Amino acid sequence: MIDIKHIAKTFGDRQVLAGIDGSFQPGQTSLIIGGSGTGKSVLLKCMIGLIKPDEGEVLYDGRNFLTVNEDDQKVIRREMGVLFQGSALFDSKTVLENVRFPLDMLTDHAENDKLDRARECLQRVGLEEAADRMPSEISGGMKKRVGIARAIVLNPKYLFCDEPNSGLDPLTSIKIDQLIKEITDEYKITTVVITHDMNSMMEIGDKIMFLYEGKKLWEGNSATLTQSNVSELNEFIFASKLIRDMQH
Repeated sequence: MIDIKHIAKTFGDRQVLAGIDGSFQPGQTSLIIGGSGTGKSVLLKCMIGLIKPDEGEVLYDGRNFLTVNEDDQKVIRREMGVLFQGSALFDSKTVLENVRFPLDMLTDHAENDKLDRARECLQRVGLEEAADRMPSEISGGMKKRVGIARAIVLNPKYLFCDEPNSGLDPLTSIKIDQLIKEITDEYKITTVVITHDMNSMMEIGDKIMFLYEGKKLWEGNSATLTQSNVSELNEFIFASKLIRDMQH
């Protein structure tokens, strides 16, 4: 479980996050939605330690990630899996080497064990046949799946996905959503997804948090998303639906 309490962040004279609270449960796919510049990615970066908020707490099963000592912070980091927006694969490494990378960096497991675990994760995302290919030789959707395999290779308790469907066609987006949802359910991971994809909101939003100009204006789930009386959310949904219809 992840709890965030009163997360605030200002860059210069611009307040990007204005006291955000929320909690994210194991086995649930929680979405953070909102237009560009609303603070979604900054909030994610505050949660995973890439940006230090000006105030607030980020609690991982009761441990405040912002104030624990360096050793405890490393322990929490090892419990995180992150799928970055551009997949962030190493061009010079094969698909299998990319998936194996966190094991090489953060564990002292035997070579065979690392290989077995990396292959197991590739198999889980349906890409075992692509193990020896280079990132330049696979499609955008396959790269995202490799990114997911790498994100789960350390058996994380917490999974963060930053715009997992960016740059993908609608059909591939649905497959990526389903994969994230399945893995969350299967391993009882606490999953947080930053997205503006309408399909994701309607299909995998166990919990949805809507940010607008750095504030949390609404919270609910995919079933209650279209019943809100928050005008900013309704405008955002309408625009997202319009984009989705145009893509189809």
